[in-house]
Amino acid sequence: MNSESQIQLRETALITGAASGIGYELMQIFAQNKYNLVLVDRNQQKLSEMAEELPKKFGILVKVIVKDLSIPFAAKEIFAELNESLTKIDVLVNNAGFGNYGLFNETDLNAELEMMQVNMVCTTHLTKLFLKGMVERGKGKILNVASTAAFQPGPLMAVYFATKAYIFSFSQAIANELEGTGITVTVLCPGPTASAFHHRTGMSDSKLLKTKNMMDARTVAEIGYRGLMTNKATVIPGLQNQILAEVVRFIPRNLLTKIVRTTQEVKD
Repeated sequence: MNSESQIQLRETALITGAASGIGYELMQIFAQNKYNLVLVDRNQQKLSEMAEELPKKFGILVKVIVKDLSIPFAAKEIFAELNESLTKIDVLVNNAGFGNYGLFNETDLNAELEMMQVNMVCTTHLTKLFLKGMVERGKGKILNVASTAAFQPGPLMAVYFATKAYIFSFSQAIANELEGTGITVTVLCPGPTASAFHHRTGMSDSKLLKTKNMMDARTVAEIGYRGLMTNKATVIPGLQNQILAEVVRFIPRNLLTKIVRTTQEVKD
């Protein structure tokens, strides 16, 4: 078997939101581990750069799909394109997501509907479509990126926190359903992570981010990758985040919500 045939036989990982942040770092880690890649993002320039750089650097196959995942039929189009090219997905990484910041009564409805589409609906749709093939083959892995935001209500980011709670619950449920099938589902729940996310949401001046030493995206991605490869159902990077995820279960809900509100407010 020649080297080109060997490359084609390698497992393939599909990563959404691959152009920046945790998704970008996950892309690099999968490439270093010799996975062929399908990279999905709406940043065409960044994807084009990766499509040129990664095969030369790592000797892998890279396919890019420029797609806005806030469009309702995006997941179906991605699946159809990969089916047409006979591209089998062995690892699905649902990383794409975004948030917004402010009082729910004042934030933009269209932005929140798009957020729900990207964070929840597209994640669910892609999982539904690619999971069937994994079950038929008796092998596969899914990594869904949630957040420590999943563990409590989030005043000033009400919709974002709710979408992450959905991803967490959804991932744990299907992980249970898939036990014994050869397919594993891992949900990654990072705390605040150093990336452009906070600047885009407008919360970079909040008390939470001004007082917290944030983990970098590479470290989060490495921990998430190891958790995925060791079949962990839930991965929470950082001891402090792990402790907080447990502690919030014992705080009365009204009090917890008030505490989160205080940390989310802009620091004077």
